Amino acid sequence: MTNLAFIGAGKMAEALIAKLNKENNILAADINASRLQYLKKRYKIKVTKDNNEAFKSGDIVILAVKPQQMGEVLEELRPTTNDQRPTTLIISIAAGITLAYLQKRLPGFAVIRAMPNNPCLIGMGVTAMVKGKNVSSKQVKQAKAIFSKVGEVYYVVEHLMSAVTGLSGSGPAFVYQTIDALALGGREAGLPKNLAEKFALQTVIGAAMTVKTTGKTPAELTAMVASPGGTTIEGLKRLEKYELPRALKEAVTAAAKKSASLSRI
Repeated sequence: MTNLAFIGAGKMAEALIAKLNKENNILAADINASRLQYLKKRYKIKVTKDNNEAFKSGDIVILAVKPQQMGEVLEELRPTTNDQRPTTLIISIAAGITLAYLQKRLPGFAVIRAMPNNPCLIGMGVTAMVKGKNVSSKQVKQAKAIFSKVGEVYYVVEHLMSAVTGLSGSGPAFVYQTIDALALGGREAGLPKNLAEKFALQTVIGAAMTVKTTGKTPAELTAMVASPGGTTIEGLKRLEKYELPRALKEAVTAAAKKSASLSRI
């Protein structure tokens, strides 16, 4: 069994632990004692408040801390990383933290940068990954196997990671907002709140799965629904009037720009 160590034990770490704990030896480190006890009880894993203890234990170490905390955590780990033979694979899931930043502070180690998204919590996510210069083909496969447990995985070149963060990293929030807006429209049209929410949710799920399973483009499927002079056309006219496509595009690009700014941390 592989020894996996998590430094940071938030929701994304938990999503991975839930899928990996039966096939791996897992040790999770966090400053929150109650969080650690919850994970220990629920998933039967080992826990510690000592980041260095976790780092030393792992064949693979997943840095699951916030971008703003990364510098402090790596500084705390420096005595261990200086002494330890760099055969460990280190995977960072902190948005905006570049390979150059990580490799400078973890010299000689194999480092992968990953960007999973919120739907990984239910195994329906997507993760983008970039591998560093010391990563072996075996370690590439190991990293892909980890994130494949919670969704689809794609390797990209690093300069695309900010765009990935803006689209798949932040995008779920834009979809959640869209579901809320559709439900509100249903309520204003006369549906009870609970029915409006159910219809809005299933409509978004069904539409997404139709794109995925039919192989047709969103434009082609829109044309199938939008009969000339029909109800959908009236709604589409409002989307054009209030520039929903433009708003979503701007939301993605704004999130991508913010991610790029974090890369300078």
